[in-house]
Amino acid sequence: SGPIPPEDGIAIYRLPPEKGGGQAYKLVYLVRVPLDVYWNFKTDFDNDFLVDNKYIREHRFVSRVGDTVITEDKYTNTPDVFFIWRTTVIPEPRRLDFVLMNPKNCSQLFHYGSIRMEAVEEGTRVTQVAYFDFVGASLWAEYPWGGGMKDFLTYTARWEQGIVLRLKNRYSGKAVE
Repeated sequence: SGPIPPEDGIAIYRLPPEKGGGQAYKLVYLVRVPLDVYWNFKTDFDNDFLVDNKYIREHRFVSRVGDTVITEDKYTNTPDVFFIWRTTVIPEPRRLDFVLMNPKNCSQLFHYGSIRMEAVEEGTRVTQVAYFDFVGASLWAEYPWGGGMKDFLTYTARWEQGIVLRLKNRYSGKAVE
């Protein structure tokens, strides 16, 4: 909870890292669709829209068993490696917990976090918290120009704000998971 972020509805906060080191952030942004529409959008793991994000080369849905979903993504900065993500879907409160299953293959020590969604007057407030570590993570997290964490997270939030509006009708009538 807390206030809606400024101007474009995006705010990025640096968080203290885990005891073992690494980096952490909290990204808060507003999506101008109702909570149920956004939830249906975020829990559509077998989708074709993620590759519209300039940082995602490939996306594959692998499996879902109960509330646990496995997906694989290839990113433009590491085009030959699939990042295997395990996401736990928690319908109440509306939350997704994610963890990178193969951090060594992805040249990371760890990467995990959560995405929380809340209904607000303007639509849905999204709060993403992530903890991660890889060689160069502190430089990436502090790099103020294009290609750094702030640039990447701002782009990703803006991209999502736009694509969920474009796909709103697809997710308006679905049953809530």
